[in-house]
Amino acid sequence: MWLEIICGIIIYQLFRRFFYGGNDVLDVETSDFNAIFSVANRLEKLCGGKVYVGLNIPDADTGSRKGIDIVLVTKGEAAVISVKNVSGFVSINDDGSWTSEGGRSHRKERIPDPVAEAKNTASVLESYLEQRGVTLPEGYFSYKVIIPNPNFREIYRNFPPEVITYDQWVQLEPEPKGMISGWVKGAFRGGKKEMQDSFHQQLNFILSTAPMWDRFVI
Repeated sequence: MWLEIICGIIIYQLFRRFFYGGNDVLDVETSDFNAIFSVANRLEKLCGGKVYVGLNIPDADTGSRKGIDIVLVTKGEAAVISVKNVSGFVSINDDGSWTSEGGRSHRKERIPDPVAEAKNTASVLESYLEQRGVTLPEGYFSYKVIIPNPNFREIYRNFPPEVITYDQWVQLEPEPKGMISGWVKGAFRGGKKEMQDSFHQQLNFILSTAPMWDRFVI
């Protein structure tokens, strides 16, 4: 019996390596914290630039702080990334919220609209940067929701383009010489003109000195 189990695991790993090229993605369920760092490390390989993890930005509207999983900054653009370590069968409700069944908790769970949440987070970050003297080009920040959990199963496949499901996530490949591949360009709104070095340096300086959960910059 154990021999059959071991053979099954080996065949599964070979299958994943053949179809997904052995990418640095989650193979088993992990904590939300580890999932964020796994996504951050892979984004750096895919897109280059700098990845900031765990920003804790003041929100002027609520008087509290807004936690941001990841901010990706490249020469031409930036993206606010929300990592949802969701498992089980997931569907989208009429109000944009998600319902997960059969996940880690083995209970039916309702998740507030992750896309609306990511959009709001990007808005809070933009306001914070403007308060610190950064004039952002219109539409400079995009926002994405990444689902890195291999046990995620989408129902009806009606997820909006801002959501990168697990199947899409594992298929992303870096372009040679650090260029962003066509699919990644589509996922992260690539193709914009590179910003001036002074703007890029200012943005990275402010993000590197912004409040964080901890002093981690990938």
